[in-house]
Amino acid sequence: MTYPVQMNVTPEVQAFFDAATHTISYIVKDPSSPACAVVDSVMDIDYAAGRITFDHADMLIQQITKQGLRLEWIIETHVHADHLSAAPYIQARLGGKIGVGAKITVVQDTFGKVFNEGTAFQRDGSQFDALFEDGDIYHIGNMQAFAMYTPGHTPACMVHVMGDAAFVGDTLFMPDGGSARADFPGGDAGVLYDSIQKVLALPEAMRLFMCHDYGPGGRDIQWETTVAEEKAHNIHVGHGISREDFIRFRTERDAQLDMPKLIIPSLQVNMRAGEVPTDPDGRPMLKVPINGL
Repeated sequence: MTYPVQMNVTPEVQAFFDAATHTISYIVKDPSSPACAVVDSVMDIDYAAGRITFDHADMLIQQITKQGLRLEWIIETHVHADHLSAAPYIQARLGGKIGVGAKITVVQDTFGKVFNEGTAFQRDGSQFDALFEDGDIYHIGNMQAFAMYTPGHTPACMVHVMGDAAFVGDTLFMPDGGSARADFPGGDAGVLYDSIQKVLALPEAMRLFMCHDYGPGGRDIQWETTVAEEKAHNIHVGHGISREDFIRFRTERDAQLDMPKLIIPSLQVNMRAGEVPTDPDGRPMLKVPINGL
């Protein structure tokens, strides 16, 4: 597929790092209007206490309001397993449409069974306002954006390209961080390799914005690089590493990784577009499946 890249459009990108989950959220502004999008927002949770708060989301809301911006899109690059989305909280205060990849239905079907959600839980993606297919175009003010289907980490991963900026979710990390794991249900190391090659086929000057950074080796947190830097220096896929070598490395590496600390609440909330599930009496409630993951 040929994607409608527009390298002559440079959106203003503001990054917000959440230290608790090592997640970077973004406000992306159309350079020619007050319109903006939020990418990969975070809802705060004290899992041990069962307490949800919105400090990180309030910071995004405050910045959008302070700058007089108009929120048009709240983008989820995928169903995150390591943090909870604040999309509905932000939408209730600023508006905008919540968008995710169309394969969210696959994720909902898979984890609807894991969490024994029953027939009340809709598995058709209807909790979201927009379901993106590969190559779908949308607009943030006057700026054209498009979604690129990049499965492998999860079946619903999308990279969102806005002008000369691409928001890669967990498909790639900074060059010294490598790539995302591929061992979650529906993940596939070979498919992830193919998806990464699609990203690396974008123009070399394309700015790439990460969803996570863990400061390998104790360096300062970073979140922006370029296609050229990833091709030259990424420790997992740079230097023309073969598909077979990547699959071997990724499979061996994933077998050594623990599950993310917040995977159980994250999946239940994020497959619902950021809404917390409730019990039969309407009270917010999370489940813990035993030996289910």
